[in-house]
Amino acid sequence: MVRFLLRDMPSARVPAIPASHMLDRLAIDEQIRAAGNPSVTWLGHAAFIVRLGGRVVITDPFLGEVAGPHGIGPRRFVPPALRAHELPRADVIVISHNHYDHLDLHALAAYPWRAETQVLVPLGVSPLLKRAGFARVRELDWWEHWEDNDLVIRALPAVHFSGRGPFDRNRTLWASFSIAAGAEKVWFSGDTALGDVFAQVGEREGPFDLALVAIGAYEPAAIMQAVHANPEEGIRIAQLVRARRAVGMHWGSIMLTPENPFEAPVRFIAEAVRSGYGEDNAWILAVGETRSLSRDPA
Repeated sequence: MVRFLLRDMPSARVPAIPASHMLDRLAIDEQIRAAGNPSVTWLGHAAFIVRLGGRVVITDPFLGEVAGPHGIGPRRFVPPALRAHELPRADVIVISHNHYDHLDLHALAAYPWRAETQVLVPLGVSPLLKRAGFARVRELDWWEHWEDNDLVIRALPAVHFSGRGPFDRNRTLWASFSIAAGAEKVWFSGDTALGDVFAQVGEREGPFDLALVAIGAYEPAAIMQAVHANPEEGIRIAQLVRARRAVGMHWGSIMLTPENPFEAPVRFIAEAVRSGYGEDNAWILAVGETRSLSRDPA
């Protein structure tokens, strides 16, 4: 870890950013206005707007410039599709764990509907959300659920860790989430490595229409393989949880590790083809892109 922090990360450089990597603001707004239900909009990193059954769920809205305290930490190299004050009113915000690139207190404090929106977090994380001004916060253990009419969200296992400083490692829980409303069901991985537990998730909670699965921040493998999936493992996780389709996320916004940030989507698609999961079932979105979850192949 010391070698990683002192040698590998300082030498990391962001390569040229493809023009197709992020939609312009006009296209983002047009796609959001035209978004059907169900659909997903990728805001960047692990942040999505998920629309199911007429409900709106936002995941891990890291929308700031720096993933760290007091402006110290990895910086974004592309902006988020929307800033916090531009987010739509959500029925629920889910937070997978307390790392700075997933729980962004500055963004959460700028969200306009803190009194109305329900927030779901793993065990031990609620004090941070209350500090940001949210009135409705619920902690969930793995396999526990929250529901509101036909919207059912269940916290599920993930293979990761937690901590926001040197003295609080694993004092709070981390989780993935099942999000179901109407006839659709989406799985959100949060941060995770590959693990046998996902076969259990698939058996107990699957199938899913879509998996939002983390595929970035995987080098050096000697350190990261215990907490982050690489792109090939992301496809395997989607298969294990029994997801019909998968979106690769947690790449292309911020340099957390030294691999080329645009390598992950190429490997993700290649593994979908090689494994028989199917190229059409492995989605790579542009930042700001909205994609329908309609079962209609067209």
